[in-house]
Amino acid sequence: MTIAEFDHLSESEKQDALFQCCGSTTWVNLMLTAFPVEDLVDLLEYADEKWQQCKKKDWLEAFTHHPKIGDVASLKQKFASTANWASGEQAGVNTAPDDVLNALAKGNTDYEEKFGFIFIVCATGKSAGEMLWLLQSRLPNDPDKEIEIAAAEQAKITRIRLEKLFA
Repeated sequence: MTIAEFDHLSESEKQDALFQCCGSTTWVNLMLTAFPVEDLVDLLEYADEKWQQCKKKDWLEAFTHHPKIGDVASLKQKFASTANWASGEQAGVNTAPDDVLNALAKGNTDYEEKFGFIFIVCATGKSAGEMLWLLQSRLPNDPDKEIEIAAAEQAKITRIRLEKLFA
């Protein structure tokens, strides 16, 4: 879809499209005020600015709109609206050996128990082993540092999804 085509959508269609990119209600509402924009470069800059204006509660809301890394069943059921994008983003887990998938599952559980939200990583282009290494390297972080890292990863995911939406 082009930005011009997006401008002609209804308000609810615009919201739905933006929610596919980022699951924060605050961010979506802030983004709706951006249109019309000149081009994708301006839109991506605006998206980054608006994400930085969001608070912890907004970040946590966005995180709930992601399947756990490697959780194929969750990807297919709960996240059907973004399943195509998320499955492509997590393509690195499709060929992962069972021991890596099991370690990811355990790491996801440990992470969520420690931080209270799922592990967020921009998985595009990463193997399951790389994602496991990132998960394990972030587990020792304190909660304040980790939520900042997760929010930065969400911003990367959002940017990629906006680029796909307006491709």
